[in-house]
Amino acid sequence: MKSKRIETVLIHEGYHPSKYEGSLNPPLFQTSTFTFEHALQGERRFAGEEKGYIYSRLGNPTVQILDERMAVLEQGEAALSFASGMAAVSSVLFGLLKTGDHILCSQGIYGCTYGLLQLMKEKYGVSHDFSPMDNEEMLRSQLRPTTRCIYIETPINPTMKIIDLEMVVKIAKEKGIIVVVDNTFSSPYLQQPLTYGCDIVIHSATKYIGGHGDVIAGIVVGKNDFINEIRMTTQKDIGGVISPFDAWLLLRGLKTLHIRMDRHCENAEKVVSFLKKHPQVENVFYPFDPEHPQYGIAKKQMKRGGGVLSFTINGTKEDAQRLMNHLQTIRIAVSLGDAETLIQHPATMTHSVIPQPVRESMGIYDHMLRMSIGLEAWEDICADLDQALNSFKHTKTVQS
Repeated sequence: MKSKRIETVLIHEGYHPSKYEGSLNPPLFQTSTFTFEHALQGERRFAGEEKGYIYSRLGNPTVQILDERMAVLEQGEAALSFASGMAAVSSVLFGLLKTGDHILCSQGIYGCTYGLLQLMKEKYGVSHDFSPMDNEEMLRSQLRPTTRCIYIETPINPTMKIIDLEMVVKIAKEKGIIVVVDNTFSSPYLQQPLTYGCDIVIHSATKYIGGHGDVIAGIVVGKNDFINEIRMTTQKDIGGVISPFDAWLLLRGLKTLHIRMDRHCENAEKVVSFLKKHPQVENVFYPFDPEHPQYGIAKKQMKRGGGVLSFTINGTKEDAQRLMNHLQTIRIAVSLGDAETLIQHPATMTHSVIPQPVRESMGIYDHMLRMSIGLEAWEDICADLDQALNSFKHTKTVQS
């Protein structure tokens, strides 16, 4: 039988009802520990001589189903689930880096990832730089002999810039550098970085994987050796493990990922078209907009443009906040991938930890807003934006 299409994998992979009394849905193993039939069995399991569950921090059947499904979805060898997206990010970086190492990052990363890099620099002597990664010459010039990892967001949060994965991988392989990609904004339905030669994929599964705004989780996908290494070190010993219930929620969410992502994308395309025509909007940033600077790269490595967009207004920070306060259906919240359309102000919310000069060098300005387009009728999303933009127009702050 030929390989299953992704829509089928989302629903079936990693789970066999016959192993669980014929239950159609994966059972929830809501337990902290597992009993042994006798003392020798416990000894063998702790010694690694016998397979089986010991303690849910070390493994759980519900979590294992999720891991197996995510590995196949990202076309990786193995996956490992965590208690949050940042638990996944920190476990990967702590697993890869040591004092004296250098990490090169895309020019624009999530605010908490930036905070983690600063902590690693100050406390553990791991240095980092940011790169536009616009071309091979620029990328090569920023690599050091100590560069151990290239860390990428694509699309970048919140500027929606696209990084050419093939170009980065080509140079990284020449130098023996590991490429890590935060694939949260795309989900495996729209983009699969491992197929371009990247080494590790990270997800904040809180977002599109869960899809319902009711779970916090993270997932890492990569080769067996690396996944097993962080399973038995940074995850086991630091303890950022996912709960069985949260894994069960993610398995439920995955079943509709393809349907949700198609709707998110369709709605986002409509909202982009609306915003680009509005006189109060300065610029719109969306990967599948033909006017996007990296539109060709986005079309090459993404199935569609995703459900997140950013835009700048003809106004100030106060105008942007005033616009948000006039919205009626769209919710002010700092997440994405939910059924509800959300809006946030990156400079004072998700990326506020980044100093203003660094933030602005990344293209994150005070008059920028980021939206996660939900599953509502696109006409209602646009109508809410329209009334808020028109309200803002009448009370706009006059800039000196």
